[in-house]
Amino acid sequence: MALWDRIKESAQSMQAQLEAKKNDLKSGAFRDASMAMCALVAAADGTIDPSERSKVAQLIATNEVLENFPAEDLQRRFEANCDRLTADFDFGKVSVLQEVAKARKKPAEARAVIQIGIVIGGADGDFDKDEQSVVREACYTLDLPPHEFDL
Repeated sequence: MALWDRIKESAQSMQAQLEAKKNDLKSGAFRDASMAMCALVAAADGTIDPSERSKVAQLIATNEVLENFPAEDLQRRFEANCDRLTADFDFGKVSVLQEVAKARKKPAEARAVIQIGIVIGGADGDFDKDEQSVVREACYTLDLPPHEFDL
């Protein structure tokens, strides 16, 4: 199987797992952590170009699992995290990872946050090394073993 197909299949599998848990993913901690994860993936290479920001915002707005939250609220949180990362990537990353850490207390939510990162990262068919690296770092932040997600 080609790498492209494996990435696409993995992202689809993660999305299906998330949809199965949708009713359990309604906390503010999950909301905050998942928006932070989306921003981290969008900024994984150290920058966020406007088209990438727009594409991730569109994925957030159309993700079935995130329908538990008002779209405007998700958008505002995503943008705030993106702003932190673009102002000063290294300092912003610390702040954004603190948002990710909010999901640490509930293992199901923590895993879902990582899965969202993989879904967002793999949405374009290329879950690149930078994206994998920030998702791996989020795993450590959430006390989850990266190998559980093939990272």
